[in-house]
Amino acid sequence: QVQLVESGGGLVQAGGSLRLSCAASRRTFSTSAMGWFRQAPGKEREFVAAINWNGGSTYYADSVKDRFTISRDNAKNSVYLQMNSLKPEDTAVYYCADRGGVSWLGASLGDYNYWGQGTQVTVSS
Repeated sequence: QVQLVESGGGLVQAGGSLRLSCAASRRTFSTSAMGWFRQAPGKEREFVAAINWNGGSTYYADSVKDRFTISRDNAKNSVYLQMNSLKPEDTAVYYCADRGGVSWLGASLGDYNYWGQGTQVTVSS
């Protein structure tokens, strides 16, 4: 069974930074594209960023481009989301997602087979 565990969320002031981490239990993590999504209260879950199997290709939602950076360390079975210049509208539960062995990145909810439990990010104004 695949397990994804996010960490690093918290409360931060606008303009601040946070780094989210996601640890994966799956043995074949290194062959799978990974993604980050978020869901604000009363809103649908939305795409944030994605990275392919070896980190050579990344893709971002327009709303976070140039502020967030996704990266991965296959030796540690982990994926990260560095979030800078945070805004109140970034407040949401952030979820890590695994494409389950598909190596190229995806930006849709349906592209991902496994999900973490989420970590809360709150940005105060």
